[in-house]
Amino acid sequence: MPVLLPTSRSRRQPQGADARNQMPPDHAVVIAGGGPTGLMLAAELALADVDVAVVERRADQALVETRAGGLHARTIELLDQRGVADRFLREGQRVQLAGFAWTRLDISDLPTRHAYGLALRQTHIERILADWVAELAVPFYRNREVTGFAQDETGVDVTLSGDERLRADYLVGCDGGRSLVRKAADIDFAGTSPTLSNLMAEVEMRETPAFGLRHDALGFHGLSKTESGRVLVVVTEATLARTGEPSLRDLSEALVAVYGTDFGLQNPAWISRFTDAARQATTYRKGRVLLAGDAAHIHHSVGGQGLNTGVQDAVNLGWKLAQVVHRISPDSLLDSYHTERHPVGARVLRNTMAQIALLRRGDDGLKAARETVSELLGMDEPRKRFGAMMSGLDIRYDLGEGHALLGQRMPDLELMVEGKKLSLFTLLHGARGVLLNFGERGGIDNARWTNRVDVVDAGYDGAWELPVIGRVAAADVVLVRPDGHVAWVGDGNHPDLANALTAWFGPPTTQ
Repeated sequence: MPVLLPTSRSRRQPQGADARNQMPPDHAVVIAGGGPTGLMLAAELALADVDVAVVERRADQALVETRAGGLHARTIELLDQRGVADRFLREGQRVQLAGFAWTRLDISDLPTRHAYGLALRQTHIERILADWVAELAVPFYRNREVTGFAQDETGVDVTLSGDERLRADYLVGCDGGRSLVRKAADIDFAGTSPTLSNLMAEVEMRETPAFGLRHDALGFHGLSKTESGRVLVVVTEATLARTGEPSLRDLSEALVAVYGTDFGLQNPAWISRFTDAARQATTYRKGRVLLAGDAAHIHHSVGGQGLNTGVQDAVNLGWKLAQVVHRISPDSLLDSYHTERHPVGARVLRNTMAQIALLRRGDDGLKAARETVSELLGMDEPRKRFGAMMSGLDIRYDLGEGHALLGQRMPDLELMVEGKKLSLFTLLHGARGVLLNFGERGGIDNARWTNRVDVVDAGYDGAWELPVIGRVAAADVVLVRPDGHVAWVGDGNHPDLANALTAWFGPPTTQ
């Protein structure tokens, strides 16, 4: 990936002790962390013409470890809303990825164009995202980390390793579960301590291993082949006493405890240790500092929701932060980021803890509980409900009472626009709001918001259907936010439309 050099700071010549706060910032937004969440947020901000930069400790996007292994349906939809989903679909394998406590959930009959998951390793996901961000000309400060910051009424002074300093309007911590940004902001990371410890590794084995999954009194374990032909090991350790960087000896002892042998373990590409600790930031915002992704929430990897939740955080935050930076909307709009995304993160932690409780041990009682849950999830309605939850398709933000669409993801309807067929997601490629008029053509006056919201006269005569909820009544006018969620439903002459436009896209321009 080409690395864009940051803008030179020579343009800034402080004069006096207070001059720094009176000068333009180096960047409107600095993102700490260039993983999937940070990259997605950088793209969202760049699409909105925000001067954003990413601080990343790695020299490039290369990952040694085999981390998150796929994208769920809602994340694929979000990428489709930006016109880049095909880049990922070309490289991954479409599979039924959703599951709960090792029970696979087939979502192929849910109402979405992407009724599947995508098996694609994080190293490829990051590479594709980074290439897109490079096309959008986002500068990177590579081989650096955010080591501290100080915020005031007008911005944030960000200190990087090497004592380099940046000034920004806002700082977003996308710097992982051990987030320095979160700690420096003194944001509490509330939750539960570990009850189990897993080792994960990619290794060679001289002997043929016992591939597959198994349960025992220690916990759950699995051996599988990787793309490279090595063996991917997941094993539960017998103790929580070991912390820090795991060794080859730790892995060998854990395998022997479970399988009676380490299968001639050798040449590890990497070994990592993770637990079922479940923690969430008590607030996703503190003044001009915000958190997203693992910096805001951590949990066990079962269900594969971590990376996806982080990307979805970024899409919720990006357009709001852009409007505040451009002074279109008041700073208070950023409070809706916490209000909407914190409950989503809390639900992910809850369902992950429930899965771990079922998978924790191999005793007869838990085996019976797993079998009962699996039988329940084999029924259509529970399967659809849990499938929508695990794939992110059922996320609804609480925007009050009203039409069933309110707060939901807008379905990707096949529209007729100016005599041509057009998928609704195509209208969101520019990361702008869209006001869909299904009534009388030209019947909506949006002149005072035209620089922020696109009005589209559209036709659609098919069913309106949402996951879990099913068919809903057709609407005359729908206001869709840049993140694809419905902000308002009504008719073009309703006075509340102006209130909704103002709430989400700022006060009207003067005519």
